Amino acid sequence: MRQRVLADGTAVSALCLGAMFFGTRTDEATSFAILDRFVEAGGTLIDTADNYAFWIEGGAGGESEAVLGRWLASRNTRDQVKLSSKVGAQPTIPGTSWVESGEGLSPQAIRAAIEGSLRRLGTDRLEVYWAHIEDRSVPLEDTVDAFAALTEEGKVGVLGASNHAIWQVERARALARAQGRAGYTCLQLRHSYLRPRFDIHLDDHGHGDVTAEVLDYVRTEPDMSLWAYSPLLTGAYTRADKPLSDRYDHPGTPRRLAVLREVADELGATPIQVVLAWLMDGEPPIIPVAGVSSVEQLDELLGAMELKLDDELRQRMDEAG
Repeated sequence: MRQRVLADGTAVSALCLGAMFFGTRTDEATSFAILDRFVEAGGTLIDTADNYAFWIEGGAGGESEAVLGRWLASRNTRDQVKLSSKVGAQPTIPGTSWVESGEGLSPQAIRAAIEGSLRRLGTDRLEVYWAHIEDRSVPLEDTVDAFAALTEEGKVGVLGASNHAIWQVERARALARAQGRAGYTCLQLRHSYLRPRFDIHLDDHGHGDVTAEVLDYVRTEPDMSLWAYSPLLTGAYTRADKPLSDRYDHPGTPRRLAVLREVADELGATPIQVVLAWLMDGEPPIIPVAGVSSVEQLDELLGAMELKLDDELRQRMDEAG
């Protein structure tokens, strides 16, 4: 499987397996089977969060990390995988949302969250640790200091910001640079081949989308890697029962979908595989974070690892819509 290299030199698979629903929507046996297949295929990068998936009936947060921890222990695979988890959006009051009572990004919250994540995962270190959402109630200097301390203690490899405004990311990076300490070198936002309307908000994630400004920023920052969550739009590319949201209701969408299907037919691939290849081979290259609920779905994603878009196909896709 192709690889990417993070800012600290850690090599990771170019495709990241999203574990959001492991332990809630996806039962443990199925989660284990998916993880086994991912590693067997050469996958190494797995993404989760301390709050996955509190919003599912029966969930409280931490279920995904706990399942991953049990899988790591039962398979003795810790040295084979790179773990990515997040802090900031776990509700502190049961039955509420992260908007109402999220743990936030205070030094105390970050310290408590990393210890909980490490315990559930059964490890002493995370390769990537993310600020899951912004927390402007806390001085940015305090958040930057707390995250940097985790890298200095060896509990975290590299740091990332998810669902952050790009100016907030750069401000945090500047604070870290001024002190000669670790700052954010990963950025995780919503992104896919179809372009959304930015006048319609999908949810409460705030600054959750890749924009032209984000792409420009990442291209000019050699140490920054860009990760894309929801790259497959929860199945809307291929499933009639998963319609696109209103954010994609504009004239460019049918044109891009038509070109996507043409390219997939020409390559003998599925639209999903072409979307993943388009992300991974772009400029800048993007790490897709893709979740599945079966081994069969994962096998389709893995087919994208062998897919290459030549310059003509890529230009045709880029210029559509």
